[in-house]
Amino acid sequence: MKGLENIYATREKRFLHGGDYFPEQWLHLPEYLQEDIKLMQIANTNTFSIGMFAWSRLEPEEGVYDFEWLDEVIDRIHSFGGNVILATPSGAKPSWMAKKYPEIRRVNNRREQELQGRRHNHCFTAPIYREKIKMINRKLAERYQNHPAILMWHISNEYSGECHCNLCQEAFRLWVKNRYNHDLEAVNVAWWATFWSHRYSGWDEIESPSVLGEDAMHGLTLDWQRFVTDQTIDFYKEEIIPLRELTPHIPITTNFMADTADLIPFQALDYSKFAEHVDLISWDAYPAWHSDTQTDKELAVKVGFIDDLYRSLKQQPFYIMESTPSLVNWHDVNKAKRPGMHLLSSLQHVAHGSDSVMYFQWRKSRGASEKFHGAVVDHDNSTENRVFKDVQEVGAYLNKLEEVVGTNRDAEVAFIYDWENQWALQTIQGYSSESLRYPQTAQEHYRRFWERDIPVDVLNVNQDFTDYKLVVIPMLYMMKATFMEKVEAYVKAGGTVVMTYISGVVNENDLVYEGGWHEKLENVFGLTVTETDTYYPSDENSLNFQGKDYVVKDYATLLEQKTGEVIGTYGADFYQGTPAVMKNTYGDGNSYYIGARAESAFQNDFYDQLIQELAIIPPFEANHSENVSVQVRKGPDSAYIFVMNFGTDEETITFEDEVIDLITGEKVARKITLNGYGVRVFKKI
Repeated sequence: MKGLENIYATREKRFLHGGDYFPEQWLHLPEYLQEDIKLMQIANTNTFSIGMFAWSRLEPEEGVYDFEWLDEVIDRIHSFGGNVILATPSGAKPSWMAKKYPEIRRVNNRREQELQGRRHNHCFTAPIYREKIKMINRKLAERYQNHPAILMWHISNEYSGECHCNLCQEAFRLWVKNRYNHDLEAVNVAWWATFWSHRYSGWDEIESPSVLGEDAMHGLTLDWQRFVTDQTIDFYKEEIIPLRELTPHIPITTNFMADTADLIPFQALDYSKFAEHVDLISWDAYPAWHSDTQTDKELAVKVGFIDDLYRSLKQQPFYIMESTPSLVNWHDVNKAKRPGMHLLSSLQHVAHGSDSVMYFQWRKSRGASEKFHGAVVDHDNSTENRVFKDVQEVGAYLNKLEEVVGTNRDAEVAFIYDWENQWALQTIQGYSSESLRYPQTAQEHYRRFWERDIPVDVLNVNQDFTDYKLVVIPMLYMMKATFMEKVEAYVKAGGTVVMTYISGVVNENDLVYEGGWHEKLENVFGLTVTETDTYYPSDENSLNFQGKDYVVKDYATLLEQKTGEVIGTYGADFYQGTPAVMKNTYGDGNSYYIGARAESAFQNDFYDQLIQELAIIPPFEANHSENVSVQVRKGPDSAYIFVMNFGTDEETITFEDEVIDLITGEKVARKITLNGYGVRVFKKI
């Protein structure tokens, strides 16, 4: 847990409100650019990210640069007190460059080279591309290093993807050599290469995973994904060399993402490693509100989990770099936000630690793939449409919440989330490919704490969890022995840990531990795992806990009792009556092992009991339904309470304490009502 001193990641002690701005699309209509400056002020916006897709305007021909149009835009924004987040343009290379230097075009895993087009499709290894991006970044830094409007650097855009070209193959082989100390036999052992006679006799035999070749050697696949993260970070580190040299006073970020199909953390890159190299965390949030597959409250839980994960990466406030004020254009169904949802969803990010609400995009494009993506300024240029007024309202709220900027969250509960673990599970060829759902399982266990208004830090496996009252470790299939030692020391010293099924199965090379479940885990949890039963979707069992029965789906682990106490048993099948949930006292602490994937009601009752036993108390106590979330940010002297209704019906909330409404300034009694999608922000007296 961190302290509660105010943390200002940039020099601005105000909420950043604005978004991605593409003036290069409108240079032929200068009246639009003039009008934008007026509209920005009317919309209560103050910060704009510029330049991430402007390379062909900044350098229309090789070595020929044009920055005058950018000078004008930055000066105009500065004229009304606005900020600029200046982006580097590596996310979308110009056509002249792709034609002259074909080696910068990516090669897919079928070894097919891509044509020029789209974005995020450059080779991270190609020396000429690295050289070109450093050249233009140096030009940007030289020109704008002292401009008072420049608030931070936005490096590239949504780093993602991989390249399998010959340059990347050589880079991968070098990466493998370094990882395994130039010992080829160590590679054969780590990747279990004797299987199917795939042993390597020379380094040049190593290839990246491909559907045309090797894609079933799990150690290879895992190391390739590690390499992709490391190579992406290495490219990023080269990008920022001139920026660190010329503008050490300007903080640097790049926008992280979420996988939006089910709103889980982005899977392709290990953000826990990337976080070490940026000054502040920012991410692009695009939840599909009002869907027919989940309630808005269920989606809000997932948003809260990702917010808490990204905030916890640096244990400081983060930034929403992109969101939509209305809808997107790339969901299966692109539904507009209902009245109230824009303010509510924006303030949810703030409640969980964001110091910004930024949008993609400021003005809608006229053509190409994003012409119908939501924007602050629609094709009608109107300040009177619903979306513009919603943005205006958010800006007005943020202006009255400035004392919240830089405050943080204070958590007694930690969850462990590991990107490499997800990679290992994606290629597992066991259990069930449809129901593993590691991130979703973590979010489901997180849900009860969200419903109980209990702050959570979501940590990676390398972060320290010594000072938390409770640590929850869902489905950590790949577990290093060093992490087991951390868990052992934590429990022995008096901590409480909860671990679930499919945990501690393999080591960091995705090799199963010899002898079955690891001895360290057996000692801490007082049990051993003997089998894991995988169910068809139509199968189910039951789990009896505290005299109640709960439905079990998907997975049931068979446990052998050692020193632990059985506190839950299976109700059916050949393992009827055997342990399903166990508790063990180890040293001065306690451990719990949940062997089955049970219905939500079990999580409610299990965690409610644990919360009570550990005296984990919400930072602000309120009575409300499960559609309402009460989240708190704390500074050195004050607590700020966000009360949010993610249901469509009016809700009544009662408080233990008197509070002040930060928007109206009035004292509020101990009972309030919130309309559907309503939100209010209070300061504790």
